[in-house]
Amino acid sequence: MFITVYEVGPRDGLQNEQIAINVEDKIHLIRLLSKAGLQNIEVTSLVHPKWIPPLADATEVLKGISQDDKTQYSVLVPNLRGLERLQDNQVQEVALFLSASETHNQKNTNKSRVESLHALRETAYIATKRGFRLRGYVSTVFGCPYEGDVSLADTRWLIQELFDMGVSQISIGDTIGVATPKQVHEVFSSLVTTWGSDRFAAHFHDTRGSGLANVVAALQEGITVFDSSVGGLGGCPYAPGAAGNIATEDLVYLLEGMGYETGIDMSILLRAGQFIQGIIGRELPSKMLKTIAG
Repeated sequence: MFITVYEVGPRDGLQNEQIAINVEDKIHLIRLLSKAGLQNIEVTSLVHPKWIPPLADATEVLKGISQDDKTQYSVLVPNLRGLERLQDNQVQEVALFLSASETHNQKNTNKSRVESLHALRETAYIATKRGFRLRGYVSTVFGCPYEGDVSLADTRWLIQELFDMGVSQISIGDTIGVATPKQVHEVFSSLVTTWGSDRFAAHFHDTRGSGLANVVAALQEGITVFDSSVGGLGGCPYAPGAAGNIATEDLVYLLEGMGYETGIDMSILLRAGQFIQGIIGRELPSKMLKTIAG
């Protein structure tokens, strides 16, 4: 069985970095990831630079990446203003986002969930007319740094709203890394029963070391798309204490060791991890990178 590894490092991974990373290095990272065989790469975000300064160079990054028939590029957009910065030939997919938790959504977007849905409907309508595929993110599904437990009913409400907008796939996020396999089973069992497994991706953070265990639980519920970040880069600026995403290298090792196909060249993937680790200047969480460090 083939499992899709959805690379979010260039956006979700780099958005929380405190050091300045130049455009050329970001473009080189994206090229390495594409060369490694990653078929889906989220390359940047068109959020206003004052909110996410590390991605203020989004326009330059988009101009510098080259199209590859084997790789689908995606960009995160918050609203119509962000969409207007995007040229039709730069990416194939637009990602929309909101949080299952009201407080996190306010912190992240400066809007209530209802206000976010209104803005996203407008954005989704125009993006669809321009021929972009739509992906959705629902964050803090498994827990919120401000509210604690998050109602599954709230997640289901937002999912239906996103599907009604024409979103083809929704990534279910454990933004602060609090999920356990038991909770993953409960959430995805509910979602898959209603909408089927092929419309969802899983987005786990490894804050408490349960990220890969949660991948196995999601696999058992039929999920075949997993977000990850090269080197384990990441963390949410509006989720205090959130560690990085699960590392792409570790995810690929796990999946292929379990007999799944990913189509990813581990040697090139590790080169990408070593490259960005060198640029950032600190050791990244990836276990696979650590195995080759010495």
